[in-house]
Amino acid sequence: MSNYTFDSVIFDLDGVITKTALVHAQSWKLAFDEYLHIRESKNGESFREFTYEGDYLPYVDGKPRYEGVKSFLESRGINIPYGEPSDKDDVETVCGLGNKKNIMFSKALDLSGVETYPSTIELIKKLREKGIGVGVASSSKNCKVVLESAGIQDLIETRVDGLVSVELGLKGKPEPDIFVTAARNLNSIPEKSVVIEDASAGVLAGRNGGFGLVVGVARQNNSQELLDNGADIVVTDLADLDIEYFESWFNKKPKPLFESWNSQDKNKNENSRITVNPLFYRSAKSIFFSQKKLVFFLDYDGTLTPIVDRPDYAILDEEMRMTVRALSEKYTVAIVSGRMREDVQKLVGIQGLFYAGSHGFDINGPGVSMVHPDVEALIPIINDVIVSLSENLENIPNILIEEKKFSVAVHYRLVDEKYLEKIKEVVNKVVSQNKQLRVMKGKMVFEVLPDIDWDKGKAIQWIMKSLGISWSESLVIYIGDDVTDEYAFRTIRTRGTGILVTEIDNPSAADFKLNSPLEVKKLFNDVFRIK
Repeated sequence: MSNYTFDSVIFDLDGVITKTALVHAQSWKLAFDEYLHIRESKNGESFREFTYEGDYLPYVDGKPRYEGVKSFLESRGINIPYGEPSDKDDVETVCGLGNKKNIMFSKALDLSGVETYPSTIELIKKLREKGIGVGVASSSKNCKVVLESAGIQDLIETRVDGLVSVELGLKGKPEPDIFVTAARNLNSIPEKSVVIEDASAGVLAGRNGGFGLVVGVARQNNSQELLDNGADIVVTDLADLDIEYFESWFNKKPKPLFESWNSQDKNKNENSRITVNPLFYRSAKSIFFSQKKLVFFLDYDGTLTPIVDRPDYAILDEEMRMTVRALSEKYTVAIVSGRMREDVQKLVGIQGLFYAGSHGFDINGPGVSMVHPDVEALIPIINDVIVSLSENLENIPNILIEEKKFSVAVHYRLVDEKYLEKIKEVVNKVVSQNKQLRVMKGKMVFEVLPDIDWDKGKAIQWIMKSLGISWSESLVIYIGDDVTDEYAFRTIRTRGTGILVTEIDNPSAADFKLNSPLEVKKLFNDVFRIK
């Protein structure tokens, strides 16, 4: 077991571990140029060669093979049948063209062999020595062959590649599926994992998955592109990083928002070899002076209302309600809460807002409505858990078991500390008996939820997609106070702004912090004056 805050590092293969990225690019060029020449002679279309920077990087790099073919052809206005993976390389389909590229890649690999990046191999060995899990997540269906050719297969504890993706039905980059699966295979979770990628689709996948640290490796002078797509930091070689740097990152603390309000933006890096995303150096005021349209996602308990002894005591005061209502009349506002959606919707009592309840499993608002398709089937299991927890914890004074339809929360704020170990033991035992469940610890609460790859960060992305809100054209702000809000902070980091509400100086993926709901209200009023 690792003694570090993070416990796994997941590497892309081509261009990060092995020097096969250029072999892939050259194979794609041969396959596409040959096909484009055929179209020129057959259809009279003007030939325009496939280029590395103009075509490979934006349309193909990092994506599953057939998705790369489809993406490039669409960029040229070419529409051909998708075909079947079994298509021969001379068949004019997406799959046929992808298979042609693979044949060319295999031939090139046989001729040149596989080289590795020494600094990456050294880092992997150091990680293994310290008990930190190491995995590979790659879109390539040749991943296993490449690892074996390079003689490094024994260094890798899990491999989630193109073949595994087909077998498990995983979506390719920029969806985070392969990275999340690799983390789980290493008995880890995204928030305690590092993603290391050289492609924009890969760093975007790491960002979408809410990983604790997303590292871009700029082998081809593509540093800015990696930063723009969500990399927390960028290096040109992994020799510039070490385990202690990773550890320090996972212990970063947010800046006090009002203290930084009038400070100047700083682009100073402590280590000149590491490019930290410049968005981390913004002053708070400069964010709200942006010309982009503001979009607010807000937690409820501890953010709009103070933390109280019992959930039913958390009543929104009328002044805060009026402030949030005024905010919603000017900007898009969504409430994202661990409470049941109906519950938080009634407590807030403002029409026209978007409400995401049960940590985002249940979403409703003007023109949108969604209950996660996998969660309703688990309601009977949750009901059984409620019965089991009630029976096993009923003798503990002041314990509160909150039924939430899609989850159940065990509140122990008013419980004597001597009972804490028993509560932990009971909750963990109940969860261990059903692989469809997971436990999440919040502020003086254990919450049992469906073990589905869904959280507040995913809910934000769903709402944004449903409403047609783009990261590039909007300034997304998330304000929350609890462990569950860290999912949202990691998801919006580098492309939005996270604000933690707490008086405690703890590590967080948020950019800034406020001390209380009173300061949240002050921020809203300051925004009104500025915007």
